[in-house]
Amino acid sequence: MHNSTAHDDSRLYFLDWLRILAFFLLILYHTGMYYVSWDWHVKSPHAGGAIEPLMLLSSPWRMSLLFLVSGVASGFLLKKRVGRQEPAAGAASGPLATFVRERSARLLVPLLFGMLVIVPPQPYFEVVEKVRYAGSYGDFMALYLQAYGGFCKDGDCLTLPTWNHLWYLPYVWAYTLVLAALAALAGHGALDRAGRRLAAMLSGWKALALPVALLALVRILLKPHFEETHALVDDWFNHATYLPLFLAGAVLSGQAAFWRELERLRFAALGIALACWAALVAYLWQPETVQVWPAAARTVWAACQWCAIVAACGFARRHLSGNGQALQYLAQAVFPVYILHQTLIVCFARLLRGAALPPATEGLVLVVLTVTASFGIFEIVRRVPLLRPLFGLKGSERQATGAVPRRAG
Repeated sequence: MHNSTAHDDSRLYFLDWLRILAFFLLILYHTGMYYVSWDWHVKSPHAGGAIEPLMLLSSPWRMSLLFLVSGVASGFLLKKRVGRQEPAAGAASGPLATFVRERSARLLVPLLFGMLVIVPPQPYFEVVEKVRYAGSYGDFMALYLQAYGGFCKDGDCLTLPTWNHLWYLPYVWAYTLVLAALAALAGHGALDRAGRRLAAMLSGWKALALPVALLALVRILLKPHFEETHALVDDWFNHATYLPLFLAGAVLSGQAAFWRELERLRFAALGIALACWAALVAYLWQPETVQVWPAAARTVWAACQWCAIVAACGFARRHLSGNGQALQYLAQAVFPVYILHQTLIVCFARLLRGAALPPATEGLVLVVLTVTASFGIFEIVRRVPLLRPLFGLKGSERQATGAVPRRAG
């Protein structure tokens, strides 16, 4: 039997659990990036293609899910701030301005702190490894803060300063501004009406087919022409993918029927996602001379992307709808852990080089060290009021309640 909250349409705790699990999946994924042949900041001497099919299990959908869930969170916060008050069209309303200020503080302060303090060890070890930089970390930081552009290899130059894995923060911030602008122009009630219409449209088979068609169209039309830069200003393919998902999450946040539909479709969506993953593995591991039908492959990628999201939401709603101390603790910890994890992976990877551990053992040690160090630092941060805003936490522990009951419908 499921607990009484499993089908309580007024609660969306399952999305808090999904957000936590998706962020912690990043630890496994970025540890894996050390061992695959794909380009990354530092690489293991054992890097190869062995685990790349496993990495592809989450590559199509992981970040898309985070942007969808971030849209839901922003939608709830917008409703909380604006309520039923209709802002005048085109006006910079008080509640909307408060919404933008709160989101900016939550996202931009950790971004700036991260770029100045947390992220720099990553490019430092990257230039040590890739261009044999021999200077000290202090010497590197002087160049980093001067936006030095001379770390180049094969015509590819490292951009400094950098936000590396924290690129998600400026993207969510920019999308939040778009959401606030739409609310100011169209009125908060218009967003609610759009949510009801979208939820009505995404029912039955259309809940799978229509988003797949949109994502496939974006991938077919834009992917060949726009590189994924994570630089915000020129990343048009990613914007065309992630912004619609973020806005969809915002307008669908209060539509209980939509989330029930995802639960109903969870098994079908999981089957499609796994079949598409198998097809992608078979396709991508063929020699390039026989890689034909790129439009079909991109459509399969989009199907894997959206159906995996539907399956994740559906199973989470079915089995992870409860609140409790664990959820409240992890909901507070997940953001600092996200900020810290990649730098810890890079630093521990360099530290373990001399141990010459077997790759599987070394990978497990990396994950354990990263998780334990991340939570250890979080335990310090959450107790120091001056540190809390730097890691995206509210000003005091008393203010931070973890997961907040969210109501839909």
